[in-house]
Amino acid sequence: MYFLSGWPKRLLCAPRSPAEAPLHVQSDPRRAFFAVLAPARLSIWYSRPSVLIVTYKEPAKSSTQFGSYKQAEWRPDSTMIAVSTANGYILFFHIASSRGDKYLYEPVYPNLQSVLEDLLVATSDGLLHLIHWEGMTNGRKAINLSTVPFSVDLQSSRVGSFLGFADVHIKDMEYCATLDGFAVVFNDGKVGFITPVSSRFTAEQLHGVWPQDVIDGTCVAVNNKYRLMAFGCASGSVQVYTIDNTTGAMLLSHKLELTAKQYPDIWNKTGAVKLIRWSPDNSAVIVTWEYGGLSLWSVFGAQLICTLGGDFAYRSDGTKKDPLKINSMSWGAEGYHLWVISGFGSQHTEIEANIRSIVKQPSILLFQFIKSVLTVNPCMSNQEQVLLQGEDRLYLNCGEASQTQNPKCSSALADRTPRREGSPFADGGLESPGLSTLLGHRHWHVVQISSTYLESNWPIRFSAIDKLGQNIAVAGKFGFAHYSLLTKKWKLFGNITQEQNMIVTGGLAWWNDFMVLACYNLSDRQEELRIYLRTSNLDNAFAHVTKAPMETLLLSVFRDMVVVFRADCSICLYCIERKSDGSNTTASVQVLQEVSMSRYIPHPFLVVSVTLTSVSTENGITLKMPQQARDAESIMLNLAGQLIMIQRDRSGPQIREKDSNPNQRKLLPFCPPVVLAQSVENVWTTCRANKQKRHLLEALWLSCGSAGMKVWLPLFPRDHRKPHSFLSQRIMLPFHINIYPLAVLFEDALVLGAVNDTLLYDSLYTRNSAREQLEVLFPFCVVERTSQIYLHHILRQLLVRNLGEQALLLAQSCAALPYFPHVLELMLHEVLEEEATSREPIPDPLLPTVAKFITEFPLFLQTVVHCARKTEYALWNYLFAAVGNPKDLFEECLMAQDLDTAASYLIILQNMEVPAVSRQHATLLFNTALEQGKWDLCRHMIRFLKAIGSGESETPPSTPTSQEPSSSGGFEFFRNRSISLSQSAENVPPGKFSLQKTLSMPSGPSGKRWSKDSDCAENMYIDMMLWRHARRLLEDVRLKDLGCFAAQLGFELISWLCKERTRAARVDNFVVALKRLHKDFLWPLPIIPASSISSPFKNGKCRTVGEQLLKSQSADPFITSEMDAGISNIQRSQSWLSNIGPTHRDRDIASSPGPQMQDAFLSPLSTKGDECSIGSATDLTESSSMVDGDWTMVDENFSTLSVTQSELEHISMELASKGPHQSQVQLRYLLHIFMEAGCLDWCVVIGLILRESSVVSQILGIAQSSEMDGEMLQNIKTGLHAVERWASTDCPGYKPFLNIIKPQLQKLTEITEEQVQPDTFQPITVGKTPEQTSPRAEENRGSSSHGSISQSETGSNSTVSRKEEDTAQADEEEPFQDGAYDCSVS
Repeated sequence: MYFLSGWPKRLLCAPRSPAEAPLHVQSDPRRAFFAVLAPARLSIWYSRPSVLIVTYKEPAKSSTQFGSYKQAEWRPDSTMIAVSTANGYILFFHIASSRGDKYLYEPVYPNLQSVLEDLLVATSDGLLHLIHWEGMTNGRKAINLSTVPFSVDLQSSRVGSFLGFADVHIKDMEYCATLDGFAVVFNDGKVGFITPVSSRFTAEQLHGVWPQDVIDGTCVAVNNKYRLMAFGCASGSVQVYTIDNTTGAMLLSHKLELTAKQYPDIWNKTGAVKLIRWSPDNSAVIVTWEYGGLSLWSVFGAQLICTLGGDFAYRSDGTKKDPLKINSMSWGAEGYHLWVISGFGSQHTEIEANIRSIVKQPSILLFQFIKSVLTVNPCMSNQEQVLLQGEDRLYLNCGEASQTQNPKCSSALADRTPRREGSPFADGGLESPGLSTLLGHRHWHVVQISSTYLESNWPIRFSAIDKLGQNIAVAGKFGFAHYSLLTKKWKLFGNITQEQNMIVTGGLAWWNDFMVLACYNLSDRQEELRIYLRTSNLDNAFAHVTKAPMETLLLSVFRDMVVVFRADCSICLYCIERKSDGSNTTASVQVLQEVSMSRYIPHPFLVVSVTLTSVSTENGITLKMPQQARDAESIMLNLAGQLIMIQRDRSGPQIREKDSNPNQRKLLPFCPPVVLAQSVENVWTTCRANKQKRHLLEALWLSCGSAGMKVWLPLFPRDHRKPHSFLSQRIMLPFHINIYPLAVLFEDALVLGAVNDTLLYDSLYTRNSAREQLEVLFPFCVVERTSQIYLHHILRQLLVRNLGEQALLLAQSCAALPYFPHVLELMLHEVLEEEATSREPIPDPLLPTVAKFITEFPLFLQTVVHCARKTEYALWNYLFAAVGNPKDLFEECLMAQDLDTAASYLIILQNMEVPAVSRQHATLLFNTALEQGKWDLCRHMIRFLKAIGSGESETPPSTPTSQEPSSSGGFEFFRNRSISLSQSAENVPPGKFSLQKTLSMPSGPSGKRWSKDSDCAENMYIDMMLWRHARRLLEDVRLKDLGCFAAQLGFELISWLCKERTRAARVDNFVVALKRLHKDFLWPLPIIPASSISSPFKNGKCRTVGEQLLKSQSADPFITSEMDAGISNIQRSQSWLSNIGPTHRDRDIASSPGPQMQDAFLSPLSTKGDECSIGSATDLTESSSMVDGDWTMVDENFSTLSVTQSELEHISMELASKGPHQSQVQLRYLLHIFMEAGCLDWCVVIGLILRESSVVSQILGIAQSSEMDGEMLQNIKTGLHAVERWASTDCPGYKPFLNIIKPQLQKLTEITEEQVQPDTFQPITVGKTPEQTSPRAEENRGSSSHGSISQSETGSNSTVSRKEEDTAQADEEEPFQDGAYDCSVS
């Protein structure tokens, strides 16, 4: 509609005295000139450019005689101005124009002449005078108002009640041409309408009607197009009346008033309405009040702008501004400007010339507007683009034309991904080019109108855009021009005479590549319908011209038909077709049908829009000829806000296609008109068809101002059954939206609009120096694109009317829309809010119906819980009474494996049920999440279970919306001895690791679990579940899952394995375990080549090369992938131990020069004999020097050894039998964990997979140098024998390795035969004495991560009791023991 743009401009009219300060502005009928009155001065300004042309100053003597000027009125032909003065004089001024606009074409309407040649003057003595513009009183006597009869309507007896008071006179009045009468406001606040009963204007012939409930009228303005009278009231509201056609009574149409909801602090403090002005195209009205401020409304009361709130009313520091007070205002040409004479102190300019005293005075301001093309060219309502026109530019919402494709393919929504609420769109939700280009971004595509064209043809009157949004045409004062968004070029008439010789009268429209326009030919004085081809030169030689008998007022295109509405109230249908003769392409037009509407239309000017549509009261199913279902079925006529439908008469004999000659398209006659709706501003319809979305595409969309929108929806029987005879085939549904609609996207169930937004710049200026700057007084206005979903309103209206089946059909057709889940949620939320907060009992509640409706869709569970989470707790009982018990819904989520939604229900259960119930359900969900490896949810559940236990249930955990990247399975579990930093420990940025013992982990289970309150039963309960899950994983030989589980949840794996060493952590079947690990870690089974009989490896000749190669091969990936300090988090999370490696306690962590932290990496197992612990066996290297050293060793060995072909073959076989690098890292880490926990049988299995003989050697060393559990040794021996048997039969690739470790196996057999069974077992980390580790441990104590458990030296047997473990944990003073370790989650 209308939108403010930028800042207002101030016109320089610095008066030298108060007598020259402007007080009134009035534009001439063509809005090319403005008369500005000062108390003793009349100035004429030109509209564009806004400059002062001439001034008349009243001499002092006559000024005293006449009094100051008050009001001005232009003669209809702009040749005279009448000015009233304070002492009761009327002064006539002649305006001599030097320009001879000889051919200026002005349409002459019949019946408009009644008073136009005279001036009607109302005087304060209660008389009405008719005065000739030539200054004579016509010889008629004045009419006394007290003799004019007034009644409620014209049907009352001729003798109505007279005004009856001697002192009643007219305070304000305006003539309404289309009603042929005067809207008047009396000095006592009453309002009325005076009309001559016959053509003579005498007291006997006048009759007045009035509404009885208006007693505080202040001013009036008349809208001729919609036949509306807007009366301003002292209360601050505007009451808009129309005249009843049958009785002649005044009917209240609507009110314009600010609501307390929108403007709580000002709505009743505006003062009386001071001025009302309708826009030149009659589509908007501007209102200002006594205490200042202005507001803009659409014709039927939708509020567009109000300056009493927001940035207009408040400065950026929050202080309140004085509202702008307006003394007078007048619209400029085409409504692009509003001329305002302001009248408040802080607004006035300062004269800094030679005048010392600062004179404050009113000034002239120009507010700039841009408007929707629908206000002047309603044929654009069948487009899906939004097009706004300013005085020198156009605003489009269709983005770059180069990317724009046919927006019609936006209906291909079937494979679109769903989206969630808020901006209106989720990632990847807009693959359709149509929807993405039409909704795209917030910014407009701005096209500057050609300055060459504007120079001689300002103002722009019409503009139009084609269906694809790639071409625009504009028409100004003369001619027209068009622009291509692809080439970014304007095309103008080559011959300026041709351009200046035509005036576009009825609008213009695109038909494929052609522009169709109705114009007046000035030289031939002939009305014409012209068609120009876009691609040819703009010249009449290439135009197809059809002469028209009468002036065309409106024009519209439907498929290949053009419908025009003419000044004689007739509608003419033309058929348009493309013709190619050789190189020339033209279009030809022929008349199809003419329909006279003069019986139904009182005045042609009242017709707002005419549209040809395929809408009919009968749906396509019931038509006799289905193929005609989408033909031009009806004409929609907006007659002063009344929507009239004239549809084809199908009751007579039908015309069969084969009988009719294609050259003579005979069309069916039309039925009499039917009124569909009142107060209609715009109508949208489409000629496209889509079987999937028939409801939306065959509907008629109406915008009705303050009443919101209406849709005339077709109702279809299900599965093409015969429709019920008692069911109407269409239904009119009203619904409210929060934006002013400018376009409807039919398939996408969206309304597009625009909204004014403001930006404050007052902070850029200091308050004192720039008080007068307009940039300080006013915010900068911008227009923003906006859109709104309306589907939930329609579904709800259908459900209210018990049309659930239709609602279901409509919803299912739209279920593929990306925002469909949001639609269901909005509908549920709105009904719930209304019904649950209603003070009155609801006889027929809608919520159960809506709930039942939503269960038809798979999104039911999410919809309910999202709605509940966004609603206050008090309404939950009402909601769940309708949708079902939350416990049942929770269980449904679990059955459907929708754990995130189940977690949301848990929060509801926590608030609605006792803690025991929510704990029970949380346990269920926790176990399921553990099973499915949803670690993020597990962490939330641990926190949730703790919160229930510790009474923190007031702050429930946030529901996880999506899995974190790390949930792809990365160990992010740091033990202190496995942290490798490229910086010294002091340089670690705070927050990178959680380093205090008692602090909670940032993303793991709460650290409090391991701190002093760890004896709390809740923690025990959680631990029991974690232990149970770990036991299940170990029993199923799911080591990879166990690693992920421990890393993600910070599970104390080593201490648990120590306890479970003889139970769950035993390997029952080495062969099964080996096979499972090969499968889980994608590790290939070793293969043996044919030449292995003569293998040098068999006798150990080349073992050094093999070992070196093994060593370097394992180290190489660390160099290539892990030393990159800038590795991204995503890469990090992909590997579950990419940044872990063991370190020496006694090694100082060296500081590397790099500013970034380097990721840790592992070095291979080295064979340093029995002195090495497992920690040094997988020694951590601070830089790549050691690894480089290994490589040089390998190179030296290769250079000194002569390697034969068969040896190379073996080396390549070795390389081929390695698994992925990531698996190797993970296996080495698990080896490290099991070794430290003393689970030697698992170490042997992993050693077998990695084929590292050193592992077996170490186990042997441990067995020899310590007291060893004989049962475990026996198990290892049995297991290795089983592996040997399996290798002999099924996997000969293991034989070479088993041969290498045969001597160690022999020793093991000897040890087991000795059956040494010690009482205690202590996992030993050989090579590190307490003296060495203790200082380092002490140094680390302050910054060690939480979760450090000291294992007591004199530990009991393998089943350590929980109590003892807790005591050891709580004993913080004791220095770290040899088996101590730390853990942290990154």
